[in-house]
Amino acid sequence: MAAARVVTCATLLRRRGPRSRRRWANLERVKYICESCGFIYDPEEGDPDGGIPAGTAFEDIPETWFCPVCGARKVDFIPWDE
Repeated sequence: MAAARVVTCATLLRRRGPRSRRRWANLERVKYICESCGFIYDPEEGDPDGGIPAGTAFEDIPETWFCPVCGARKVDFIPWDE
Protein backbone atom coordinates (compact mmCIF):
# COMPACT_ATOMS: atom_id res chain seq x y z
CA MET A 1 0.00 0.00 0.00
CA ALA A 2 1.41 3.41 -0.95
CA ALA A 3 1.88 6.03 1.73
CA ALA A 4 -0.57 8.91 1.66
CA ARG A 5 0.97 12.13 0.42
CA VAL A 6 0.19 15.26 2.38
CA VAL A 7 0.24 18.52 0.45
CA THR A 8 0.30 21.66 2.55
CA CYS A 9 -0.99 25.06 1.54
CA ALA A 10 2.60 26.33 1.48
CA THR A 11 3.50 23.62 -1.03
CA LEU A 12 0.61 24.56 -3.27
CA LEU A 13 1.56 28.23 -3.13
CA ARG A 14 5.15 27.47 -4.09
CA ARG A 15 3.94 25.43 -7.05
CA ARG A 16 1.49 28.00 -8.35
CA GLY A 17 3.51 31.18 -7.88
CA PRO A 18 2.69 34.77 -6.92
CA ARG A 19 -0.74 34.88 -8.52
CA SER A 20 -2.00 32.08 -6.27
CA ARG A 21 -0.41 33.76 -3.26
CA ARG A 22 -2.48 36.89 -3.91
CA ARG A 23 -5.66 34.83 -4.33
CA TRP A 24 -4.94 32.91 -1.10
CA ALA A 25 -4.29 36.17 0.78
CA ASN A 26 -7.67 37.48 -0.38
CA LEU A 27 -9.42 34.38 0.98
CA GLU A 28 -7.98 35.10 4.42
CA ARG A 29 -9.50 38.60 4.33
CA VAL A 30 -13.07 37.55 3.56
CA LYS A 31 -15.55 39.15 5.94
CA TYR A 32 -18.51 37.23 7.35
CA ILE A 33 -21.90 38.58 8.40
CA CYS A 34 -24.14 37.26 11.16
CA GLU A 35 -27.48 36.28 9.64
CA SER A 36 -29.21 37.03 12.93
CA CYS A 37 -28.12 40.60 13.66
CA GLY A 38 -25.92 41.83 10.81
CA PHE A 39 -22.65 41.98 12.77
CA ILE A 40 -19.72 41.77 10.35
CA TYR A 41 -16.64 39.80 11.37
CA ASP A 42 -13.58 41.44 9.84
CA PRO A 43 -10.42 39.30 10.06
CA GLU A 44 -8.27 42.44 10.11
CA GLU A 45 -9.94 43.47 13.38
CA GLY A 46 -10.70 40.06 14.88
CA ASP A 47 -12.77 39.95 18.06
CA PRO A 48 -10.36 40.90 20.87
CA ASP A 49 -13.12 40.83 23.52
CA GLY A 50 -13.98 37.29 22.39
CA GLY A 51 -10.37 36.12 22.43
CA ILE A 52 -9.88 36.28 18.65
CA PRO A 53 -6.79 38.34 17.76
CA ALA A 54 -6.63 40.67 14.76
CA GLY A 55 -5.52 38.87 11.62
CA THR A 56 -7.47 35.67 12.36
CA ALA A 57 -9.26 34.25 9.33
CA PHE A 58 -12.87 33.25 9.98
CA GLU A 59 -12.04 29.62 9.18
CA ASP A 60 -9.50 29.61 12.02
CA ILE A 61 -11.99 30.73 14.67
CA PRO A 62 -13.01 27.88 17.01
CA GLU A 63 -16.49 26.42 16.51
CA THR A 64 -17.33 27.47 20.08
CA TRP A 65 -17.03 31.17 19.18
CA PHE A 66 -20.26 33.19 19.06
CA CYS A 67 -21.41 36.56 17.74
CA PRO A 68 -20.36 39.31 20.16
CA VAL A 69 -23.59 41.23 19.49
CA CYS A 70 -26.38 38.65 19.58
CA GLY A 71 -24.75 35.39 20.68
CA ALA A 72 -25.41 33.53 17.41
CA ARG A 73 -23.19 30.54 16.66
CA LYS A 74 -20.35 30.58 14.16
CA VAL A 75 -22.45 28.47 11.76
CA ASP A 76 -24.93 31.37 11.59
CA PHE A 77 -22.40 33.51 9.68
CA ILE A 78 -22.15 33.67 5.90
CA PRO A 79 -19.50 35.24 3.65
CA TRP A 80 -20.14 38.95 3.09
CA ASP A 81 -19.22 40.73 -0.11
CA GLU A 82 -19.04 44.48 0.33
